[in-house]
Amino acid sequence: MQISMTGYGKATAECGPHKITFEIRSLNSKQFDLSLKLPMLLRDAEMDLRSMVAQELGRGKVECIAHLETTAEGIALPVNTAAFASYLAQMRSVAQANGLNLSDEALFAAVIKQPEVMKHDTPEPNDNLRQALIQAAAQAIEALLNFRQQEGQALEHDLLARVDNIGNLLTQVEPYEAQRTQTIRQRLTDALAAQPELRPDNDRLEQELIFYIEKLDITEEKVRLRNHCRYFYEICTGTTASGRKLGFIAQEMGREINTLGSKANHAEMQKIVVLMKDELEKIKEQVLNVL
Repeated sequence: MQISMTGYGKATAECGPHKITFEIRSLNSKQFDLSLKLPMLLRDAEMDLRSMVAQELGRGKVECIAHLETTAEGIALPVNTAAFASYLAQMRSVAQANGLNLSDEALFAAVIKQPEVMKHDTPEPNDNLRQALIQAAAQAIEALLNFRQQEGQALEHDLLARVDNIGNLLTQVEPYEAQRTQTIRQRLTDALAAQPELRPDNDRLEQELIFYIEKLDITEEKVRLRNHCRYFYEICTGTTASGRKLGFIAQEMGREINTLGSKANHAEMQKIVVLMKDELEKIKEQVLNVL
């Protein structure tokens, strides 16, 4: 069964007043290319996350983003009572010295806005927060792998259908082969008959006709193309992901189809070859998404 390189996963984990959301998405790529964005508080887990993602995903262009949120209880700011009292005393003294009559509410509103009155404590990284991040990442990766597997099943179904189409089109070529031979022979014979001054040796003429028709024979190409289609089918339905191998087989299929086209020398056969090329191009596009 094939696995797609396209996928998406998301998971959350909580640690005390903190909530971590981890998102991961992947696209097709020849190599493994990871972009990882973490909050400053979680940067110490970057190397472990990179190793985890690389081991699980193998190949693809991957983007990971972690968000850190803190609940209302977690962001409650304690009051620095000493600073509050100092600012309040100074403001009352200044107000009295200048004959200002300020209410307690006005003084409170002014004092509470002063620097250092509210304690803005920055949370420190800890092992529990780090483990919560790893847990969220593992769950998001699992969701992405499930997504990849579902996409891979759809890809496999499409690829096999197109390989079957190429095989069916190849069968449609066969009725035109005998007709093509007769047409070539008749065309050459008519061309000679139109020039009565020429008196070719019949035995030599027959040998040359056979040689020319053998050069246009496509039996070998048909056999190789059928073998490539059969091998593609076996690899595609195998138990391991094999995007690169399928790409190589598709290239070989393309060589045989191109040779068929160059040897066709028949309008209907050329039309069939064009349809085969169209199916093969779609196969190549889809194979790029296979892991």
